[in-house]
Amino acid sequence: MEKSDVAALFQSFERQNPRPQTELIYTTPFSFLVSVILSAQATDKSVNKVMETLRPKVETPEAVLAVGLPALTESLKSINYFQNKAKNIVTLSKILVEHFQSCIPLNFSELVKLPGVGRKTANVLLVELAQEERIAVDTHVLRVSQRLGLSGAQTPETLERDLYDVVPRVFWSRTNHWLVLHGRYVCTARNPQCSSCFVKGFCKSFQEGLS
Repeated sequence: MEKSDVAALFQSFERQNPRPQTELIYTTPFSFLVSVILSAQATDKSVNKVMETLRPKVETPEAVLAVGLPALTESLKSINYFQNKAKNIVTLSKILVEHFQSCIPLNFSELVKLPGVGRKTANVLLVELAQEERIAVDTHVLRVSQRLGLSGAQTPETLERDLYDVVPRVFWSRTNHWLVLHGRYVCTARNPQCSSCFVKGFCKSFQEGLS
């Protein structure tokens, strides 16, 4: 896709939804971190449901440590990979208390050192909590980007580099939200809603009849 077409594509997203927001519900920066970790291979809806009752216990790292690993693990049983996620949340809580005065380090290199925090999670946190201009890539973003023709990248990290290259910087902090929401409700993995898609005029897959 030509850069002029990419700009026009994201202008369409902007007109449709000027201020896209995360669908994860949170009360503190730390509870948002917990929710983002839980959302890997899980829906935001399922995470929000668990967090309705869990949130008071995970609003701070100290609260998590007070709950303890066995109880936290039990609370997360409805979430995919709950055992690993519970372990990571407890371990990173201890790290934050002992090394960061219980605050989340809003620095990419420090974030990705925390258990359970990869590139996507770090970028999501920096966009949401520090208003940094970054693009987070997950499975929705990968699928939608490939279908639109933004990139042929097969891995999240490669796609992230490609998107930084082609997407105008003014749209970076909203790119993840737009593509995730589009992938969740329109450009779904199965049976994408092409007939009602407002960006189908830009879509390589639609134009080639491959969607």
